[in-house]
Amino acid sequence: MEKIVLEAKKRDVIGKKVKTLRLEGKIPAVMYGRKFDAIPIELDAHSTTQVLKKVSESTIINISLDGKEHSALIRDRQIDFIKGNILHMDFQVVSLTEKIRTSVRIELVGEAPAIEEFNALVVSGLTEVEVEALPQDLPEGISVDVSGLDEIGKAIYVKDLPTIDKVEILTDPEELIAITSAVKEEVIEEPTEEITEEGEEGAEPEVIERGKREEEGSEEE
Repeated sequence: MEKIVLEAKKRDVIGKKVKTLRLEGKIPAVMYGRKFDAIPIELDAHSTTQVLKKVSESTIINISLDGKEHSALIRDRQIDFIKGNILHMDFQVVSLTEKIRTSVRIELVGEAPAIEEFNALVVSGLTEVEVEALPQDLPEGISVDVSGLDEIGKAIYVKDLPTIDKVEILTDPEELIAITSAVKEEVIEEPTEEITEEGEEGAEPEVIERGKREEEGSEEE
């Protein structure tokens, strides 16, 4: 993957005053890490948002600050879910010579034969696993082929994940990734009509009359 660089500036504005930065098209953020003092920074909102569309939590981001680049991972991003804007970000500065632990997303690929053959449903379990590796060896994601799920109840567990060179998976091997489940058919009973002694439908007049009383009551309120 191509090298990703974000241009940053040191930030003096902190606390509730960061609202002014957002109005100016900036994203307040912080950089921290082992043997690295926390530094408040600000990023250009437009360019940062465009870059982050192409990365995951395990992608190395190079933050350029005062003419020096720092390798970092995204540790947190706060989103305004109404407007979709990034409100704040946390970056963990990492050493390329020290292993770190982080989460890597899981992506189900292929098609399970049980879907067509048995009208099954593929139910997802974990959506990410914890791994340990050098930052530059972290995978963007782990693709899991579900084409082997050819029966109801067949499953894929963490222990079935493909081996990744230089990466150790730390999540419990017995954790579920995906399983095929039967689709439960809902039985809909057709309503039966109640017949009076005179052979007329007895339920409908009662329902209509009750509906009229409710409407009259709501108008009076």
